[in-house]
Amino acid sequence: MKILIIEDNQAMAAHIAAGLRHNGDDIGCIGDGRQGLEMATSHAWDLLILDRMLPQLDGLSLLRELRLLGGEMPVLMVSALGEVDARVEGLEAGADDYLAKPFAMSELNARIAALARRPRLAEPPTRVSLADLTLDRITREVSRGGRPIELQPREFRLLDFLMVHAGRVVTRSMLLEHVWEFHFDPQTSVVETHISRLRGKVDRDFDQQLLHTVRGVGYILRAAD
Repeated sequence: MKILIIEDNQAMAAHIAAGLRHNGDDIGCIGDGRQGLEMATSHAWDLLILDRMLPQLDGLSLLRELRLLGGEMPVLMVSALGEVDARVEGLEAGADDYLAKPFAMSELNARIAALARRPRLAEPPTRVSLADLTLDRITREVSRGGRPIELQPREFRLLDFLMVHAGRVVTRSMLLEHVWEFHFDPQTSVVETHISRLRGKVDRDFDQQLLHTVRGVGYILRAAD
């Protein structure tokens, strides 16, 4: 199996990786939540082992965003928070299983084997399109009408989120939470500024406008009816 370990405790990550490599698994390790999400969405993995407490982006937020972006690979969350409420929260965020620390390697192997026996869902698309606009999550390339569009990392995440929700109105609060990880409104024009820049890159010089503002509600990415 190809397994990604997202764990900021280097000793713990090394211990898990060594045990899994002994089983013949192909292992990747990352210790940062934001980089872990990038790694999880830009490569094909059979399983994620995800720590709950991570720098930059915590495990629950990472998992929610991963599922929102279409990531369907099994996720085994591991955490020192083993209380019932913590386990329920992890499962509700999208984890397939939850293992409290400390744990024996034999139990981890058994949990992984159980997840591997479950029927696999279709892999999420790595390339999404709307009209003549295309976004590739693997190469991080965006084009419209065959013309490359250069986007900054935040602009790419913003467009990706809008394309996942194409045809549906996305509110400012949704964008703040899922693109900027703000769980409150900072009362800035950051969303409006990035939308304006993105619209300039995506719609400029094209007859058909794709990115629309729904006044008083939010934004929608859609082709003409």
